[in-house]
Amino acid sequence: MFISNIDLHKHLIEELAFDPSVDERNIAVAVDNGVVTLTGSVPSYAGKLAAERATKRVRGVLGMAEELTIDLPALHERTDTDLIFSAQQALRWNSNIPIDAVFVKAENGRLTLSGTLDWQYQREAARLAAASIPGVRGVTNDIALRKHVAVSDIKQKIQDSFRRNAEIDATRIVVEASGGTVTLSGVVHSWTEREDAAVAAYSIAGVTDVRNLTTLSLN
Repeated sequence: MFISNIDLHKHLIEELAFDPSVDERNIAVAVDNGVVTLTGSVPSYAGKLAAERATKRVRGVLGMAEELTIDLPALHERTDTDLIFSAQQALRWNSNIPIDAVFVKAENGRLTLSGTLDWQYQREAARLAAASIPGVRGVTNDIALRKHVAVSDIKQKIQDSFRRNAEIDATRIVVEASGGTVTLSGVVHSWTEREDAAVAAYSIAGVTDVRNLTTLSLN
């Protein structure tokens, strides 16, 4: 379904204003044939991620250039040492993350996470915990996944998972597996479907890396 630049721009503005986790007052939106560019500023890194998520939810968005800057309130300005302490506390309080399994580094307000975990959902939980800390300007997630004994039917298990998922069109996604690396290709209907496919693939024991090469189509 074709969506004009004018209509897509309107929908994006409405979605950003609708989401209470997004402070859209200083965000400018430009649209060019399905490619969206966000410029301006937000008051936190968490708000930046929220603006990205809201943009991906809008039907008709085929690509996104995110150029938002973070304009921290004076109250949230903190030293790197403070940020490391807060990040370590947030990680310890998260029941999905093994205690002291993640190492935190800070430089100019940006946190880098490293270490080794068993599952992608733990890796994502660590990223979100760090991203929610006031004063953080960015998060780089370098956490590796521990290698499990790969099952012989990784490809079949992923395809079966896709078929069970109401949000994923299994007939349009091609799955290839080599060792612990899974490559997804084909066409999806939305950013949500694309991300759900990667999450489903990471949920299979033995998968340590997912290369998501799927593309978006409105047809």
